[in-house]
Formats: sequence, structure tokens, C-alpha cells
Amino acid sequence: MLAVLSPGQGSQKPGFLTPWLDLTGTEARLRWWSALAGVDLVHLGTAADAEEIKDTARTQPLLVAAALLAAEHLPMHDVAVTAGHSVGELGATALAGVLSAETAITLAGVRGREMAAACALEPTGMAAMLGGDADEVLAAVDAAGLYPANRNGAGQVVAAGTLAGLDKLAAEPPAKTRVVRLKVAGAFHTPHMTPAEETLAALAAGITPADPTRILLSNLDGSAVGHGRDMVQRLVRQVTAPVRWDLCMRTLADLGVTGVLELPPAGTLAGLVKRELKGAGAPEIVTLNTPDDLPAARDLIARHGGTPGPRPTPAFQVVWA
Repeated sequence: MLAVLSPGQGSQKPGFLTPWLDLTGTEARLRWWSALAGVDLVHLGTAADAEEIKDTARTQPLLVAAALLAAEHLPMHDVAVTAGHSVGELGATALAGVLSAETAITLAGVRGREMAAACALEPTGMAAMLGGDADEVLAAVDAAGLYPANRNGAGQVVAAGTLAGLDKLAAEPPAKTRVVRLKVAGAFHTPHMTPAEETLAALAAGITPADPTRILLSNLDGSAVGHGRDMVQRLVRQVTAPVRWDLCMRTLADLGVTGVLELPPAGTLAGLVKRELKGAGAPEIVTLNTPDDLPAARDLIARHGGTPGPRPTPAFQVVWA
């Protein structure tokens, strides 16, 4: 069984889409999606520097576009599972057939702009907590008045909230825990993003989603979502709710996933899966970053793909006599 993963904010690198523009039709597709997202995806993916693509309003549609762009060159009909981290979940939802690519790009543009606006309302931030006892780490986050915005497994929890709370956490870290301040605009996946969630909810109410055609995992609780409307509601809720990537990886293991392919810009999720799913049953992992990686990605799909989706389709025949 094969899973395709779509990365989230922080995985972007300057110029990472440049080699993809050599493929026929890629630039035209990006320009069309740029009109929907309200940002210049061609410029952001090729010429923009690290500071420019760090902007939440630009980064989020850029990442969703990159994942969908690469997936167009893959035999996705043989993929059994899709999952995404944070904004990457929009890409995964489109790949599962719930949203069109255009709807996912449009939502990513609105999501990015509104979350950036929410960040400007109050100085907030995030910090990664590496190592330590999980219960002690979560207790320290709560004691500092912060929220566990991301629980990424492999000994990594991301705390988010006010700058004063982050300073307190850094001054009094739990035992055997290293606190690393993240260069982000604000406290994503916390109640600080409530204005963004409200705006996204009003927009999402007008979407007519389809039900997923393959297993689609949710960041809210790691479960497989069977109905499109439920997934859209979860996407909206995710703006203020923690990203439970640890539970998504647990579901990958429970499903017996044997191959994992991360879409561009790849590396972050592949690293988390490699550290978390170890041992004899560890999946084979391929990272797709440039068109040169497409043969390896297609080979992985050919060897691990083809498993049916979330609900078996009954085979029957009606005979009139």
C-alpha cells in the first residue's frame, strides 16, 4: 500500500519550482493558478528569495500548487492513501478527489492571507520542543500559557502563543528538552487564528465537495475521512486546531503502508516518517523534488500501489431472463 504526502509551511526553498518549468504546460498552469491564488506563483517558485517565500500569504498557495503540479506527472490512480501536513492537507484533499485543484488553490490563497492578517493582530510565535518526556513537555506548554500547535511525533512538539509565553518556556524548559524558536509570523493552529477560521468557514460553505476516492487522513485526529463535506469542515477547523501528524503516522502504520512518497518540496515529512516508523515494517520512502526524481517516484508507485480505496466497490451483474 502506498501513501502520498503533501508537505506544509516551512518546507519551501528558494527556486524549488525552477526545474519543473521545463515541463510542457507547467508555466501556463502556474499562471492560471496564480490568478486564483492572488499571488505570482511563477515568481515565488523560481526567483523569490527565502524572505519573500516565508510570507504566509505567499507560502501557502505556493506549497499547494507545487504538490498538485508534481502529482499531475504521476499515476495517482494507483495511490491508496493521501495525507498532508497543515496547509499541505489542502493538496492531499484535492488528490483524494474531494476538491478540484482550482478550489484547493483558491482556498490556500484565502487561508494564507487571512492567517497572515490574524498574525498582525497580536505579536505571537512558535517554538519547536525537541526531546524530553511527552507528558512533561505538554505540561510545560500548558504552564507557559501556550498551545501544542503541532505534535509531529519522533520527540517533536511545536508550542505556539504569546511571545511572553514562549520566553517563559525557553527560560524553564522541561528536562532533556531543547527549545528552538521558529521563524514564523505567528501562532498557527491556535485560537489566535480564530478570525482566519471564521473567514474560511464563510467561504467553504459555498463549496460542493465530492467524497474521497482514496483513503484521506485528517490532521485533526489521524482518522480516515469518508465524506467530502466532513473533510471541508475539518480543513476549516484545522486553522485553529493542533496538527496531529503523530496520529496520521500511526494510521499509516495501522494501515500497513509499505511505500511513502513525499511531494515537493520534499524532505520534512519523509524525515518524520523515517524516525517514527522504524524496524522491520518500515515503509520504503522516496522524496520527489525535481523532474529527475519522477522515475523513482513512478517505480515506487508501481511496486507499492494498486491497493483499493477506503470503501470496496461491490461487483455485481443484473441479468434479465
